[in-house]
Parts: sequence; C-alpha cells; structure tokens
Amino acid sequence: MALVPRRTVLADHALGGIPVRYDSITDAIGNTPLVRIDPAVHGLRNIDLFAKLEMLNPWGSVKDRAAWSMARPLLAGAVEQGSQVVELSSGNTAKALAVVAGMHGLDFKSVTNRMRVPEIKDLLLLLGAEIEELPGQSECLDPTATDDPLTLFHRTLSASGSAHLHTDQYFNPRNTEAHLTGTGPEIVKDLDGRVPDWFVACVGTAGSSTGVARALRQEDPSVRVVGLVAAKSDFIPGIRTIDEVQEVGLFDPGTYDTLESVSADEAIEGMLVLNRRCGILGGPTSGAAYFGAARHLRPLDEELTERGEELTERRTAVFIVCDRVESYLSYVRQRRPDLLGRPARRNSPADLTDAEVSGAPSVTVAEARRWIESARPLVVDLRSPYAYAALHIDGSVNIVDELFAELLHGGLPFSRRQPVLLACPVGQQSARYAALLTRMGHPDARSLTGGIIAWRDAGAPLVRD
Repeated sequence: MALVPRRTVLADHALGGIPVRYDSITDAIGNTPLVRIDPAVHGLRNIDLFAKLEMLNPWGSVKDRAAWSMARPLLAGAVEQGSQVVELSSGNTAKALAVVAGMHGLDFKSVTNRMRVPEIKDLLLLLGAEIEELPGQSECLDPTATDDPLTLFHRTLSASGSAHLHTDQYFNPRNTEAHLTGTGPEIVKDLDGRVPDWFVACVGTAGSSTGVARALRQEDPSVRVVGLVAAKSDFIPGIRTIDEVQEVGLFDPGTYDTLESVSADEAIEGMLVLNRRCGILGGPTSGAAYFGAARHLRPLDEELTERGEELTERRTAVFIVCDRVESYLSYVRQRRPDLLGRPARRNSPADLTDAEVSGAPSVTVAEARRWIESARPLVVDLRSPYAYAALHIDGSVNIVDELFAELLHGGLPFSRRQPVLLACPVGQQSARYAALLTRMGHPDARSLTGGIIAWRDAGAPLVRD
C-alpha cells in the first residue's frame, strides 16, 4: 500500500506557495524532488539526466522508505509485546529503524559483522541503538554458509514465534514494495507522466532498484535499467560487489539490462561533481550513481548525435541520490586526504591500477597449503576480528585491512626476507595488498585466491578462537 501522508494546507505563502503540515514525521517520507542536472555538468546533448533526491527523506536516505514499510505493519504487535526491533544492518536501514523504534518506545539492535563507517556507528549509539558485531566468515550475510554465526542468527530471527520484530531487509518483499508503490510512480509523475528511457541505480539490498524498475516497466517495458555494483576489490558504502549481490534474496539479475562496476575513486569523483557543481550534498554511493549514469549514457548520447536524426523529444534518464555526504567524511579522509587539506598518503592501495591488481601474485588453496608447509610464510588475515575469531587459518595473524593500510603508509612493516600470504573473505582485498607490497619492493607477497571462503570450501583446516 502506498504511503499517503495526511497533510493540512495552512496558507498560500513561502516556498512553492503551498506549505503543508504533517501529523507525524513518518508522513514526510517520500515525495522527494526530482532535479535536472545541468547539461553543462555532464555534457550530454540529447539526454536529460535527473537526480531523485532520496537524501531529503526525513532521516536522510532512501532507506527511510523501506524501513517504514517493513516495520509499520508489525509495530502495534511489537509495542504490545515490548519486542526489540532487530535488523542485520550497519548503515542507513539501521539508522532509520533506530528512529522508528525509538518513536514507538522500543529498543533497536543492529547486528552486523563489522561497522565500517564510524559516523554511522556513532549516530546509532546516539539514537540509543544496541550494536552487536557477530563473528562471521565474510563481511556480509551469506545464506549458503550454514555454520556462519551471522547466518545462524538470521535464521533464528526469521523463525516463526520469534520474540523480535525482525524487518529482514535482505528478503522482505516490503523493501521492494516501498519503491514499487512510492519511488517509481513518483518519478513518472514528476516527468509529467513519461517513463524515463534509462533508470540507473546502485545495488545494495536491491530493494530500491528492483521496486523502481518494476514500477517503470509496468508503465513502459522498454525502459532500460542499469545496475551499478562496486568494483571487486573496492568498498563503497551501501553498494555490493557482483559476487556479494548474489547472496541477497531480493536480487534478481533479470531486473537489470546490464550490471556495471564502479570503483571507489570513481564514486568519490562523482560525489565531488554533485557536491561542487550541482549543489547536491550526496555521499559516495550517490556519487557512484551519478558517475555510472554519465559514463553509461555518453556513448549512447554520441550515437544519437552521430545519427543526426531529428528527435521529437529529448531522451531522459534518472538516478538516485540515496544519502548525504556528512556521514562519510572519514571514508573520504581515508581515500582522498587531499580533499580535506591533508597530505596525500604514501603507499596507498587506492593508487593501484587495475592491471597491477589483476596481476598480483596469488596462490590457490592447494598451492598455499604446500607453501605454508615448505616456506612458513607469515599468514595475514585481513578480515574483522569477529570473522577471524570464528574461523581462521592456524598460525595466521589478524590485521584488519584498514589497519594494514595504515601500517603500509609508513613503509614495509616486516622484512623483505619474510614471505607473506594475505587472506580476506574472497580474495579481492588481499589481491590489492599483494599488488601494493609488490610495488613497494617485497619479493614474495601473495594473495590467497578465493580467500577464506575458498579455503573453507576446499575442506582445508580452520581453527576457532
């Protein structure tokens, strides 16, 4: 059911001439503006590019819609029973649900493998949330890993008769429905009843991209949907890699006409364009959406120009500005300190080229086991302490990837004579560090292909703390 705010017209004055009054802050969710990006910014001649400003929802993100949609039908029962609201989230969904829970006198718990954005963690604590960082074998929920503590906790929450209000954003269809009945129709309405030719969205839980795509295709099946994922070795808040999205219950590859990757550097560049040229204070995920949209559309725009056809009307494309930049200053500081008036850091994995990463020295599980036996390399596990505690290679040391990056800024933290085997969840981040160590002159640093997941799947021994 669509969220229809109750509102009262007060007087014909001020912004827009029709101010409104809401009975509840939840009535202000949705009906976010659609803003045209100046063609002088993106350079497209035949395509109008629009930004759907979901950052202007009352709690600051596109997740406000899904959080309210998922929680609302269960709140009365939860209040009656005094249930705790629980979600596997370390980002905007957790933030929105913490607000919803607090408004109804309920406690909220965020369960995650790892809180990677300090500002979000601090805000959750400010909102009174409880944060539980469970051990897990990977950085995201993997339903196929039946012995993963995060997966087991998810199944306990999802079982019938649970005492918790579990909104279950990765599998709850109301996540998608919030955009099927809200965001998508709003885009069509604000385009005067027209469906955009392209819709571009970053893929996290896949709720917004799936819901909007369905709504638009109900009006015009010819709309092209572009899904954006994070480059395999990169972390962009709110976006999953192509491997990670396969683990999300709402993800259907048939939703997208194409899936394209965006790097962290590209996300920040897109963010700077939105912030500095457009006056839109979107964060890195929004920057990724803009960058991916402009990159995808440029060759299509050139084709329209080269054909020289008389267009009866301009083409249109829409992307989502999902949240605000203020929550990600530490993310920017770590990757682009120059933007905040700090000197650039030496030996940064962000400086690596794709060729360096793809060419990083690596070993398979079988090769790694023989190498450990013969050469005794230092095995560095880059995962979170919780994932490491759950299961790890015997004799390995745990240095979280961000801390390892800090160590490398000062030079090699160990002797060049010491061989090094790097391991992460699936072998992506470890490949970056193997490439960086190689660039820094280390003669024998290798990445474990497929990471700890491949090691586990191969039946190689793992120990638990």
